[in-house]
Amino acid sequence: MNKWRKLLVLAGFCSAFSAAHAGAFEDFFAATRRDDESTVVKLVLRGFDLNTRDEQGNHALLVAIREGSLKVADFLLEQPLVQVEARNPRGESPLMMAAIKGHLPLAKRLIERKAEVNKPGWAPLHYAASNPEPVGLELVRLLLEHHAYIDAESPNKTTPLMMAAKYGSPAVVQLLLEEGADATLKNEQNLTALDFAQRAERKDAVRLLTAALRSRQPTGTW
Repeated sequence: MNKWRKLLVLAGFCSAFSAAHAGAFEDFFAATRRDDESTVVKLVLRGFDLNTRDEQGNHALLVAIREGSLKVADFLLEQPLVQVEARNPRGESPLMMAAIKGHLPLAKRLIERKAEVNKPGWAPLHYAASNPEPVGLELVRLLLEHHAYIDAESPNKTTPLMMAAKYGSPAVVQLLLEEGADATLKNEQNLTALDFAQRAERKDAVRLLTAALRSRQPTGTW
């Protein structure tokens, strides 16, 4: 398989064969979903375009990451012409999908391939902060190390801290606060991160956010 990968990279996807034969489209995405790397490679060698989208408008790289098809995802990331910023109709990027699915090694490779850490609207940091698993903490650290904007605002002005307060781990809430996330910000519904935590009954997050807000208040009066 490594030999095939090297051949594909060296060839630059040049092929004299057409992949327009019946069933290639279905075969490619079926193989992607079931992590059948060898079938994907064979189709590419016959000329199939790796940047083809499925019927829902999803790029194969995003599909592979979403479905946990890690061998196919690794193969796709080794191909220079694969578009690492190909977004689905919801505006989600492969890096965002790696963040919410907890695929730390893939997230690192995507960043190496110049995937956008900061993007308008929902950003990878929102998704990483929402990950409740321990790997979510490492994903948040990774994105912050690569200059992710800590108070990024979604279209309704929701911040990563708000997402962590409702869905993520207390460790992520604490990390974001330590790195300077603003706990006083409000979204379009006039909700703060503390409101998110209280509504979700996240006691640890409530404690951390309450302490952060108290630390911002004046310590004395005249």
